[in-house]
Amino acid sequence: MLYYLFVTLYALVCLILLLVILLQQGKGGDMASAFGGGGSQAAFGARAGATLLSKLTTVFAVLFMLGALGLAIVGQSGSSSVLSGQTPLSQPAAPSTPAAAPATPAPAAPEAPAPAPQN
Repeated sequence: MLYYLFVTLYALVCLILLLVILLQQGKGGDMASAFGGGGSQAAFGARAGATLLSKLTTVFAVLFMLGALGLAIVGQSGSSSVLSGQTPLSQPAAPSTPAAAPATPAPAAPEAPAPAPQN
């Protein structure tokens, strides 16, 4: 149960990290501001928004790496196989002698007449 909670939190951290990275202004932001895209940082201010987003990126990147390491360790300590707790199926008994192909009878050779007794 705790494992699934950890996986859910890790997926949430991944999504937030993705959004924080996509919200940052790229190096080519000058062209976007020329077409009216410069007002997107108005809520945080020009410099404060970049600082806040870069700090959030750092925090969520560290959480992402620690979560990946934690999941790898927890996942490795589980059972080694899905079928490790199952009993093996009984094997069918193998025949002791292989079945021989039916032989065709050879044609009977004509019998030679028995020699006559000599007196």
